[in-house]
Amino acid sequence: MKKIVLVDKKDKIVGYGDKEKCHQGEGILHRACIVFVFNQNGQLLIQKRSKLKKLWPLFWDNSCSSHPQKGETYLKTIKRRLKEELGFSCQPKFVDKFQYQARYKNIGSENEVCAVFVGKYNGKIKPNLKEITNWKWVELREFKKDIIKNPNKYTPWLKIGLTKI
Repeated sequence: MKKIVLVDKKDKIVGYGDKEKCHQGEGILHRACIVFVFNQNGQLLIQKRSKLKKLWPLFWDNSCSSHPQKGETYLKTIKRRLKEELGFSCQPKFVDKFQYQARYKNIGSENEVCAVFVGKYNGKIKPNLKEITNWKWVELREFKKDIIKNPNKYTPWLKIGLTKI
């Protein structure tokens, strides 16, 4: 099992842990990263998480999110996961970080220091159906309205991350 990066609240590495164990109960604080990818028309790419996901299955999410593994930077993680989940790469730019904790039913939690990136891409999307069940380009203004109207359709980190871009 690959190890993810455990951190303190200042994002200093304090060790490495099993991804599954880090998401049990209230969760163990670890690194995560998300990216918001926009096309040439200013539309945001969002994805619906696979039903196979343990936490927040079938929720709409930002373009891509993941956990850095031991020895991996935030940026390297985002580039790797964009390719694995959506079949493309781009040059995302770091925007900000935030720390949060969110519980999903009685199944587990996210407890993360999350780095936020923004990228641009205008090509073909080749989704990995083990990771995502759907995807679409959305107008940012309408998307924000829908999040307010239907907050329970969206992952908690997407809603926080959106305030950072």
